[in-house]
Amino acid sequence: MEILGDHYIGSADVTLNERVIEKLKALKMPIAVAESCTGGMLASALIDVPGASEVFLEGLVVYSNEAKISRLGVASEVLETHGAVSAEAAREMVLQLAKQTGATVTVSVTGIAGPGGETDEKPVGTVYIGILIDSSIQVVKYHFSGSRDKIRERSMNQALYSLFRMLSDY
Repeated sequence: MEILGDHYIGSADVTLNERVIEKLKALKMPIAVAESCTGGMLASALIDVPGASEVFLEGLVVYSNEAKISRLGVASEVLETHGAVSAEAAREMVLQLAKQTGATVTVSVTGIAGPGGETDEKPVGTVYIGILIDSSIQVVKYHFSGSRDKIRERSMNQALYSLFRMLSDY
């Protein structure tokens, strides 16, 4: 444990999603998630934890641009100018989700899991994860490798880890 320092999260008996739910409960912070490339994996990981209903409000899978606009309220100008896979889109997703749900914590995941859909600027594996806690926003760009399934899984795990790290500051 001393060797790992800040990277130590728990034991083999406690999963990362369990630690996130424990932290949210302790802080009395409700959460909502908006996912694109992970297709509900993040919401599923959170609600796999018994008692998650105390803090989990809802999860939206907004896979298409139309869904991001109509269901979430992302401005079409953001998507037209920057694209759905962008820091700006991830930021708008968490802001709009917080506005619609009243959640203290919102998380967004948007990216290109592949095998198609890439551009020179945004290759397969490009993923943006946005996290809003109260009024603090963090949006980070990642590049994951592997198959479509691996990219989706790595995106979900990174979202959980990033959320846990941010919650640790509260």
